[in-house]
Parts: sequence; structure tokens; C-alpha cells
Amino acid sequence: MKSKPGIGLREFSRRREELMSMMGEDGIAILPGANLVARNSDVDYLFRQDSDFHYLTGFDEQEAVFVLIPGREHGEALLFCRERDPEQEQWHGKITGPERAMQLYGMDDAFPISDIDDILPGLIEGKSRLYYAMGHQQEFDARVINWVNSIASSQHKGTQPPGEFVQLGHLVHELRLFKSKQEVEVMKFAAAITGDAHRRIMREAEPGMYEYELEAELNHAFLRGGARSPAYPSIFGSGNNANILHYIENDDVMKSGELVLVDAGAEYQCYAADVTRTFPVNGKFSKAQKEIYNIVLAAQEAAIEMVKPGNHWNQPHEAVVRIICQGLLDLNLLEGTLDTIIENETYKKFYMHRTGHWLGLDVHDVGEYRIDEEWRVFEPGMVTTIEPGIYISQDLAGVPSRYRGIGIRIEDNVLVTKTGHEVLTSGIPKTIEEIEKTMASKAA
Repeated sequence: MKSKPGIGLREFSRRREELMSMMGEDGIAILPGANLVARNSDVDYLFRQDSDFHYLTGFDEQEAVFVLIPGREHGEALLFCRERDPEQEQWHGKITGPERAMQLYGMDDAFPISDIDDILPGLIEGKSRLYYAMGHQQEFDARVINWVNSIASSQHKGTQPPGEFVQLGHLVHELRLFKSKQEVEVMKFAAAITGDAHRRIMREAEPGMYEYELEAELNHAFLRGGARSPAYPSIFGSGNNANILHYIENDDVMKSGELVLVDAGAEYQCYAADVTRTFPVNGKFSKAQKEIYNIVLAAQEAAIEMVKPGNHWNQPHEAVVRIICQGLLDLNLLEGTLDTIIENETYKKFYMHRTGHWLGLDVHDVGEYRIDEEWRVFEPGMVTTIEPGIYISQDLAGVPSRYRGIGIRIEDNVLVTKTGHEVLTSGIPKTIEEIEKTMASKAA
């Protein structure tokens, strides 16, 4: 059994210390956790904690509010959560409760969530700044405003509400952009689970299968590996479905001679992997498929080389655009000069999205891509996806029939290191030779 990495209490404590240093004195931060979301009738979706809340607390139960008060004499990190209730626990599972929350999650103080209206206004009172993610949870927004208004309207002499509201997300998201060693280990584990799953589906794929049958094999591998769910709805697009960028119906029959584009990543301890591989349903690429595939692969490899400290965020995309445009020119799928095609963006009928995004607790993770209107420079600890593609719809006019219906994307997860980069998903077959070899080794 693989040893499973995790985030320790010291890590959560360090994050809170870093946030308090950014907040400065005389402020208070309030962060509500996620709520259960109804699926239908009296059935709820599986609970998933708010990413910012998880980042600062590690506490993954509903009906919870985290409060951070730099310099508070009786403790800076406070949690409001549900009390233990044997009857509720018999029906729905264990509840941590305030007392155990202090022990298990390193909180300085904890209170029943039912007491929040009595306690929290007193903690807000007298603070000059209130750090809060206004607009994220409208119902809780109203409660915060009511608490502030109650302080302002108080008849007690000297009471004063905060004079400034500050968006908490700006601070937390800057912290989240840079992954610690523990976070990287957790993300590597999510990537390893994802790699096992992608190799499995390459071996299991056969003409005549439904896309969702292949998805079932992937989900099996995720669960066996320790990931309770995908990080996002998985895409299994065979044939022309691969040209629908966010195709999630996954209900077509996969046919011999077609490619299947699989965009799927595991979520482990709330951290996401995000991987795309494209492979032939029958195990062998056709000549036309190889021509398009090798363009995308060359573009991806060039983009990954651009991920290193000192380079800026858009350089991988610029490398991808140049190689894809030249490749399509060589196949006579684009006309004109390379520079003119890039300037006029005529390539966008084949490649219409950007080359990557930040990755972490969210699959499209937080963090600015520009600072003062300039592309952000890569720094150690950042994790990005690199995912170029070429999409040739079967209905696209002026394209030879042998290329129509081909949709290819190749995606990996790349960590910026001090000296360059590390591909966290490097163990997943990617070249034509590797894919065909893996597909030939059918599961017993």
C-alpha cells in the first residue's frame, strides 16, 4: 500500500501566521465554510469544503465559521462549529465538536455555531478592518452586515464598527498560489492516482464501448487509489465529441478508427490533478491522426520548457501558438505567412483556448495572471497546467476529409522549481509509441 501524504497541523498554523502578517494589527478575518448543496428533493451532493476555508483550517465539516484575530490575548484562531449530537451522529456520521476541534485542528478557541450571533459581534467591535469575502455567500453576507450594523447602532458608549472592509480572497489567494513541500507531495499523490487511472483506461479501451464504460474504469481506479471523486466532471470525447471543449455527456459509442480525448483528474485531500490524454480507440493511430498529434505534442513539449523562474505566464502560450501555426501551415490547413496567421489569429478556428491555468485546491486555481497589466513571472512553488490542442470539427469547411473529426489535447501538470520545472504527471504515456505500447498490453 502506498504511503499517503497529508498536510500537518504545523502547516495550517504557518498559513494562518502568514495571513495575519499580511493583515497587520487591528483587523479581524471572517471566513464561513461551505454549505451542503441540494441535489434533488431531500438528497444532497457529497459535501466538499470551501477551498479557502480548507486551506486555513483543514476542517472539513459543514456549518462552520473560521475567525482570525491577530494579537488577540485569548487566542488568534477561532472556530465556530456544530456541537456533538449522538442522534445526529447516528444518522449522518461523527461530528467533531468545539472541544475536539481545538485538539485536532490546532485552534486557540472554539465555540458552538449556535452561539455565533452572541459572540462574533463582540469580536468585530472596535476593529478598524474587517477581512471578508463579500459576495461569495450572499446569505452570510447579510449576517455580517447585520452584525456590523448592530455595532454601529449600539447605545453603548465607545462602540465602533470597522471602518474598512477588505476582500479576504486577495490575501488568501496570493498565499495559495505558492505550494509548500507538503502541498506538492499531496499533488504528486493526486497525479499518481490519475496516472494509474489513465493507464488503465488505455488498456481497457475497445471499439464498441460506450464512453461512460471507459469513465467507469477511470472512476474505479480513482477510488482504489484513494481519491473519492474526480476533481471536475470528466470528459470522454470520442470522435467528433473531442472537438466539444467541455463535453461531459460521455454517452456515445466509441468506434474503431476514432480517437478518444480523456480530460480527467483525481482530487485527493481537496487538491486537484488535471490531465488530458488522447488515444486511438482501436489502439493504433492513423497517418492523419499521427500528423496532428505530433504537432500538439511538439507544442506541449516546447511550452513546458518555457515554465521556469524568470519567464512570464504567457511565454508557454506564445510557444504553443507558433508551433501549432507552423504545423498547420505545413499540412496546408492554414494559409499565409506564419507571422500574419499569428497576428490575425486565424489559427483560432483550430486552437481557441489558452495553454494553461493555475492548479491547486481548485482545478482552475486562484492567483493573478497579470500584475500591473504585465504578465506574471513564474516563481518556485507555482503549479500550472500545460494543455495545447488542435480541434478539427467534422463540419469544418475547406479541410481534407482525412483530418475532419480529429480533436486532440495533451495536458500535464507542471511545478515551477528553483532551477526550472518538474512535470508532476510525467509518468503517464504521452508519445504515440508509449500510448500504442500501453494499449497493446491489455489488462488480464
